[in-house]
Amino acid sequence: MNRITRRIGDASARRPWRTIVAWAAALTLVLSLAGAIGGSFTDDLAAPGSQSEKAMALLEERFPEATSGTAVAVFAVPEGERLEPQRPAVDGAVARLADMDRVAAVAGPFTAGTLSPDGRIGFAQITFDLPVTEVQPELLRALAEAIAPAREAGLVAELGGDAVFINAETETSGAEAGGLLAALVVLVVAFGTIVAALVPITLALVAVAAGLGGVMLLAHAMDVSSAAPAMGAMIGLGVGIDYALFIVVRYRENRAAGQDNPTALSNAMASSGTAVLFAGGTVVVAMAALALTGLGFLTSIGLSTSLIVLFAVATALTLLPALLSLLGDRIDKGRLPGRRRRAKRAEETAWWRFAHRVSHRPWRYLLVASVVLLALAAPALRMETGFPDAGDDSTSTTHRRAHDLLSEGFGPGFNAPLLIVADLRAPGVDARSLPALAERVAADPGIATVGEPRTSPAEDTVVLPVLPTTSPSDAATTETLGRVRDLLPANVAVSGLTAMTADLTQQLDDTLPVFIAAILAASFLLLMLVFRSLVVPLKAAVMNLLSIGGAYGVVVAVFQWGWLSGLFGLEETLPIVSPLPTLFFAVLFGLSMDYEVFLLSRIREEYNATGDNAESVARGMAATGRVITSAALIMTVVFLSFATQPSPLVKMMGLGLATAIALDATIVRMVVVPATMALLGRANWWLPRALDRRLPHIGGAGVGTEIGAGAGTETSGRPGSVDARQKAQVPGR
Repeated sequence: MNRITRRIGDASARRPWRTIVAWAAALTLVLSLAGAIGGSFTDDLAAPGSQSEKAMALLEERFPEATSGTAVAVFAVPEGERLEPQRPAVDGAVARLADMDRVAAVAGPFTAGTLSPDGRIGFAQITFDLPVTEVQPELLRALAEAIAPAREAGLVAELGGDAVFINAETETSGAEAGGLLAALVVLVVAFGTIVAALVPITLALVAVAAGLGGVMLLAHAMDVSSAAPAMGAMIGLGVGIDYALFIVVRYRENRAAGQDNPTALSNAMASSGTAVLFAGGTVVVAMAALALTGLGFLTSIGLSTSLIVLFAVATALTLLPALLSLLGDRIDKGRLPGRRRRAKRAEETAWWRFAHRVSHRPWRYLLVASVVLLALAAPALRMETGFPDAGDDSTSTTHRRAHDLLSEGFGPGFNAPLLIVADLRAPGVDARSLPALAERVAADPGIATVGEPRTSPAEDTVVLPVLPTTSPSDAATTETLGRVRDLLPANVAVSGLTAMTADLTQQLDDTLPVFIAAILAASFLLLMLVFRSLVVPLKAAVMNLLSIGGAYGVVVAVFQWGWLSGLFGLEETLPIVSPLPTLFFAVLFGLSMDYEVFLLSRIREEYNATGDNAESVARGMAATGRVITSAALIMTVVFLSFATQPSPLVKMMGLGLATAIALDATIVRMVVVPATMALLGRANWWLPRALDRRLPHIGGAGVGTEIGAGAGTETSGRPGSVDARQKAQVPGR
């Protein structure tokens, strides 16, 4: 494989302008097509095969009017006043809403009697002529403009309801730019030159721009979640900078060792380029595995992120060598004052000394590190998952303010409506026994009201609206849903957004073990092929689970328990968003494997050269410690910038990813890796001879002898001759 990445890099470097023009043309084409035919983003929240999904499918077939999207325009006056004196302003807003395109009907608060008991709050029910997931943000903006005159007249006027909550445009905090600036500062400090620091940032921006264009084209062919662009951009920026960083560092290291520019670049592409390919492949596999959940919105997030990561790998393997060949010695332009110094030998670095210190007392360091990671992971045992509702969003959004007004005026259950759907063609309850069924449902202590039934034109389907007493994200609502379902005969089901998200959470809980097992198996196989070892991939999986567990625990402590919540702009505690554990595992496992591949590839390279386990670990850490720390710091600041986003899901992802990367690059890579490798000794590279003969030799970073040509700066002074490599004995080989 290292020969392939070398050839790709050499070809790009020989024809740099042709490569750059090809990328510019491809980027222009993708963005132009995205602007012309790119689709819009929508969230498919149905759990395939669930009761709520089957009920919605029945309604779409027989009673489509019952599946039309709805919204509410909420009007309110200050406490102690009544809405009645403001009726002209309210009726004017209702009339403007009724005249709008795609609005099928509007029921005003005074004609429909939808006023709170104290007469202070009222709402107009808006029914669209299209499903809830097809209500576009442009239509929502028009609705907001229609009620604006009522606000100008002194009323509180807000838009809420399922259609507004689901399709509201995602706000951004603008902190992403700050994250990029912080990343640039880290790169300048790491490289010591401004030009070298700008190269990874440029590569990452190109990859993310092309990837987001591809995501918009993907949305033309399938439903893509509204969270996919933010998620993909977050991961794409992190890996795009890191992949370019690792190659540039190895290139400059080779140049410092006395290699001419073409040779240094070629050797960097053969070594670090191969590591980038395998690391990116691990992230792609982990994200694509989200399709195993069977949930459309998670599948779309996985495919979108995989697409952006593929662009990041492609730019690192092709566009980067083209830029480096053109820059040549100018890669060192803009050097910071006082940064011109000779490269340290491995024995002179703090990383080398610390690795030997750990290897001399491995049990002590391993025990302390494990206790810290397990303590951080402990809160995850109390994790409570749920799907966010409008009440979990920022109070700066109109749907959150509408949600609060409706809860205040009509009870928290008003925002969690259920739809009981009866199929009168199937055996079970019939039209005559529906009233008795409604009475049994209304008798449940978790039910506030049961509305009037609606019958389809063919009189074969009946919909019964039900309001619980508790809010959508309240665990008591899920319990009420379960009791109501137990009351219903076989031809009656419960649907509605609240039931759909409850079924979604249940399916995520059911599929998570299968999903984790699939990712562990795929990553084990990949690392076994790359490093020709059974122990290395097993150890990598365990260590990644520890860092992921720590990230889970921190997120639970901050968002669910409220620890340090003020630092992240939280207005209240939140349940952990139900897709988060699955998304977390996919993203974090893939990203953690990045550093695993980069570090172990260098350790294996050193082991092939020396045959000394302890020394190879120390020299591998000396060669990669500074760059892995810089890469992790960059990812951490990029991810933390997303923790300021208004979206609870993106906020949780940003904090969790930053935590996991920080733990992985410090405790895991600096302590757990050298400690476990010291304890295992030569067994680290054990592979049964029979299995070794049967496995394909795909080549990998640090495994092939070609890669040794790239070493030289921080690892100078080691016995790296051809003789040493030939004499090194690798168990099982």
